[in-house]
Amino acid sequence: MASKMETSDFDEEFLTCAICMLNFRDPKILPCLHSFCRECLQDWAAKQQPLECPTCREPVRLPDQGVDGLRTNFYVNNLLDFAAAKKGAEPGVPCQVCEGNAEGSKSWCVDCAILMCDLCTLHHRKFPYSKDHEVVAEETLKVEKDAGKFHRKRHCPKHKNQELVFCCENCNALVCTACTVVDHRPGKHHNPVEIATVAQRRKAELQGLLQSIDPRLKEIQDAVKDVDIKISKLVPSKEEATDLAKAYFRKLVDFLQKREEDILSQIDEQCRADGKALLAKKEAIEFELAGLTSAQTFCQQAVEHGSDVHVLEVGNQVQTRVETLLTKRLDLESDWSEFQFVENTTVVDVEKEVDNFGGVKTNVDVSKCKVAVKPAVLRFQCVAELTTLSKEGRQSVTNNKAVKADMKDPSGKDLPTQVQMKSRGLWEISYTPEVTGIHKLEVKVNSQHVAGSPFDVDVKGNPVLTIGQEGSGVGELSWPAGVAVDKDGNIAVLERGNKRVQVFNVNTGQSLRSFPVEGEKPLGIAVDSEGRFLVTSWGENYGLRRYSKEGKLLNTFKPDCLRGPHGVTVLKDGRMVAADYKQQSCLLLQPDGSLIREIGKGQLRVPRYVRVDESRDVLFVTDKVAHKVFAFDLDGNLKFDFGRQGDNDGELQMPKGVTSDPAGNIIVGSAGDSLVQVFAPDGTFKQKLGPVKGGYSGGVTLTPDGYIAVACFRGHCVELYRYM
Repeated sequence: MASKMETSDFDEEFLTCAICMLNFRDPKILPCLHSFCRECLQDWAAKQQPLECPTCREPVRLPDQGVDGLRTNFYVNNLLDFAAAKKGAEPGVPCQVCEGNAEGSKSWCVDCAILMCDLCTLHHRKFPYSKDHEVVAEETLKVEKDAGKFHRKRHCPKHKNQELVFCCENCNALVCTACTVVDHRPGKHHNPVEIATVAQRRKAELQGLLQSIDPRLKEIQDAVKDVDIKISKLVPSKEEATDLAKAYFRKLVDFLQKREEDILSQIDEQCRADGKALLAKKEAIEFELAGLTSAQTFCQQAVEHGSDVHVLEVGNQVQTRVETLLTKRLDLESDWSEFQFVENTTVVDVEKEVDNFGGVKTNVDVSKCKVAVKPAVLRFQCVAELTTLSKEGRQSVTNNKAVKADMKDPSGKDLPTQVQMKSRGLWEISYTPEVTGIHKLEVKVNSQHVAGSPFDVDVKGNPVLTIGQEGSGVGELSWPAGVAVDKDGNIAVLERGNKRVQVFNVNTGQSLRSFPVEGEKPLGIAVDSEGRFLVTSWGENYGLRRYSKEGKLLNTFKPDCLRGPHGVTVLKDGRMVAADYKQQSCLLLQPDGSLIREIGKGQLRVPRYVRVDESRDVLFVTDKVAHKVFAFDLDGNLKFDFGRQGDNDGELQMPKGVTSDPAGNIIVGSAGDSLVQVFAPDGTFKQKLGPVKGGYSGGVTLTPDGYIAVACFRGHCVELYRYM
């Protein structure tokens, strides 16, 4: 049995908006289950695009009504009401109606969430609109501890005086008694059940979820403790690593200084030795010079000043001395060339090796690291993903400087790259190629090449991949009409010519399997949440058929309302929408094929393909003859339409396939102009692609990697396009 919840069970933070840091005012719940004041969210949404949750940063797509379309956190409102009521029971609090009687007894109207004095309470009980309201007396307020009893009553937005007491299970809508008579009358299409009954089932489901949460919480809490332990070791590890690094590089510096001293000493010693040898050589040469100079002087004096007798007396002696000196073999060469310092290991070589002088050792094992090269398209920002793994194969963090990526285009020119860690152990390497052809991507971790580096990156233009060619064999296609993505992320192609579904690998285009389908003219294909295929066919033996993942026929739907089915889509809860050109409408069907309602009757002329964006509660349908795309909600109300016949941007020629992306953009393929166009969520033109092969685009879908897959009906292939 669930325990009673008291305000004392929650601290003030539980009732406080994380934006304004005040108690909630009209709290609204985001899809991530975080709540904020309505006004705070409106201000936040006006300042931030795309919108993210202020607390967890989860991307948020607001309903068409904006913040007002989000659900109200009535539970927090009830707690605030309970806290206000308890405070109102204290002395000195005035009546919230007459703003007086601060000292008198008070009562609390649960329905209106106001505090009233005795006189206002008396009048409140007499007014027809409030005579049935639940009023809690002061005595009860003082002793009451169960906040669960303070639930404001919810009233029908259509019948303001009626309380919401039923849930229409077919429409998943809360309704009042009046609604069950008018819009949700019990029958084939509506099944109103008392809220308490449905809520009890939902509580049982949530209780089951709660039981599965505890073990997961324990696992996460243990992980947090483990992280805390590692955080406590982080600074000591840093200090130890820092000390070791400093000691290592000090040793390197010491080695270099010692080597410098040795080299300088060698230079000094060499200089001294060479100087001594040169001085000795100089003395020997000068000695010979002195002898020859002396003989020269004596000989000159004899010739110039000697008498005949003197010349005859010393002539022979002089001649002998001079001839002896002239014929003497002398070593006049110094045998010395200038000594120099030689870089046995050049500075450039050392610079190249510096990255190997130490490193930061983590648990990243470079041999286990992997690089996934995504398809690259000319002039689009392209990415490759590096996953850094430990020896155990788990994703592991390393520092930014440990990861390096370099890319060269086919001519060898460097192409700028950026490396950014996206999450723990996952890195994104981004670049924008300017030419097509094979590029080389070199990826290193801790100065070591990742296995497979450098990688070949084949940069292509649009389309990035073409699947199939005309024929009936494996991997061949004949008049492909519809495309869808199966549960494994592969592309399923519906072939009108071969009357089969063929599944292809989305990355390589390789045929994986195929199975035949019934019906004369198969056209539309969709995949439900269980991986089953839904296929429409028109003409003879028309119908909507459900096939297993393996291709076994499970069901054939031919309700009276279905006459000429074309496009089909399926919701997460199993409901289906089929475009019927004979009925000139879209049929919202139960999982068993029974009709819930017709959508677009009287507005559509020749509906072709459909797509439901459940996050925005909008159904898109193309109209071949109107040359438009219509947008309805699932209640059948027209929200907007866009397009007209023409060849300009945003104009359409016989629109066919339609889909939408996570950002709400609408993608439309046209048969008349063979183009694919991208529109903003409001239908304004953004981008044009194509023309597709064969000049006739059929069904379109979005691949898991965000490429547009187009069925080229006359080109007998499927083309994948990069966009945005």
